[in-house]
Formats: sequence, structure tokens, C-alpha cells
Amino acid sequence: MDHLATLVTKIAQHTDCDGVHPTKIPNLSLIRMSNPTEPVRGVTQPSLCIVVQGTKHVTLADHTYEYGAGRHLVVSVELPVINRIVEASPEKPYMSLLLALDMAALGSMLMEMPRPATELPSARCGKGLCVSEASPSFLDAALRLTHLLDTPEDIDFLAPLAERELLYRLMRGEQAHKVRHMLMPESRLQQVNRAISWIRDNYAKPFSIDRVASEANMSSSSLHEHFREVTAMSPLQYQKQLRLQEARRMILAEALDAATAAHRVGYDSPSQFSREYRRLFGAPPIRDISRVRGEPNSYAEA
Repeated sequence: MDHLATLVTKIAQHTDCDGVHPTKIPNLSLIRMSNPTEPVRGVTQPSLCIVVQGTKHVTLADHTYEYGAGRHLVVSVELPVINRIVEASPEKPYMSLLLALDMAALGSMLMEMPRPATELPSARCGKGLCVSEASPSFLDAALRLTHLLDTPEDIDFLAPLAERELLYRLMRGEQAHKVRHMLMPESRLQQVNRAISWIRDNYAKPFSIDRVASEANMSSSSLHEHFREVTAMSPLQYQKQLRLQEARRMILAEALDAATAAHRVGYDSPSQFSREYRRLFGAPPIRDISRVRGEPNSYAEA
């Protein structure tokens, strides 16, 4: 508990308002929110999130994961998720650390570390994200990393070492097998990750399942099975979520009208786009965008 209290103090010192705050440590961001939030959709990247105060829900398809103070979440592939902070107040804000996973650093460490004789099982790790308790040694490593924010002159030299220690603790903990599968070239998780990368790069174009399976070096039946296991959706459902979320981003950030955004992300039918947009976001584009612009605390993080 002392580690958590100290981490709360550190985040408070380095965040003067609500939101996601990038830091001078390249992969590290600090998150602070003083009130519960409405559900916010976004595509999360491979990352590690450690909650030190408050509680959050992350929903992937119809699976909801809850994690609060002293727990951490690992995201192993790009996933369309819904984030919602459910426990936060001005007196006790939600606070967390978000670390983008450095895959090159993890791969280098994997080559150096001996494979453990046995690996601890991790609950619900068929999906591309998992929740676990944070051990005292894990929190201690996170605290050493955040301490460097007090001495910016030390960051260039010491931050890579502190981040490496935190990743080491991750690779020795309950989710060690998940992290290993992220890095092994021919693991099922890596094959699904290749399929996800191809869909992401080609989401606006029609594609066949056979083409995606070929890119992932899998059979079509194997792709369907393992893609759904990791993402809780089919490749076509995944493509649809990417299309709709990118269209929403374009309307918000680029001030495009709905018809133009729909065409850019691959829809030929504006009416189909409107129906599917409403089904995903709960309102047609104009009403949804007006609501989002009126919510200053909207954000997306893992």
C-alpha cells in the first residue's frame, strides 16, 4: 500500500489537471481524472496500464474487465475497446500510469532470459488483453521509473534501465506467457497480430478472409478461430469497428461531413454507414459528434 500511496503522490505532482499527460520519459504517460466518465471508444495499442487509485472498466466486444488500485492491464495487440472510469472523485481522482510497450526492448530481453520451467497461469488470457494483480516488486519498479520525473537530467541515462526493470517484472509475473507469445514469430498471437496489422493498413478496402489468412500464414478456419479468441470478434467485425472509429475521428478532428468520412473509410452507402454508426455509437453521426464535443473529459487510453 505504501507503493500505491507514493505513486498517487507522484502522479498528483506531475499532473495539474484531468487528462492524459505525456511525460519526458518517451513511453510513459500519466492519467488523472476527477470524475467517472461516460464510455469512450478507441483503438488501444500494445501497452501496460497500472492503476494506483480509482477503478476502471475496459470492454472488448461483450467482455468487460474491471481493474482498480494495485492491478494492471496488459494489451498485446491493437484492439477496439470501450474505456470507462467508474470510480473517481475530486478528492480521490482516478490515477494510472500508461506505458507503451517497446516491442524491440521486450524482444531483446526475451532472447536474454532463460525460459522458466513453469509459467503461472493467467486468468482470461485467451483475449488480447489481461488483468492481473501488481506485485510489490512490480510496483517498486514502476515507482523507480516515475521518480525520474523529479530529475529530468537523469531521464536519458536512467529511464531505459528503469523501464527495462519494469518490463522484466512483467515478464516474470502472471502474464509472462502472454508477453512471450507477443514476441514469438510463429505463435498464434503473433499470427493474429499480423492479420490485425494487415487489416489496419487496408481497412478502407474490401478484402477476403483468404487474403487475410494468407498474410497471417494461417488457414482460413484457423484465422477465424484464433482471431475471435484474441479480439472477441471476427476479422470483418474488426474491420467495421476500425472504419467507424476512423470515420468518427475524421468528423471530429478534420470537420468532415458524415458522407465524406463514410466514403473515405470505404462505405459506398451513406444509409448503411449511418445505420452501423448508430448501432456502434448509440446515435447518428450529427447527434453523436455534438454530444462528444460537449464532453470535455472524453479520452481514450487503455
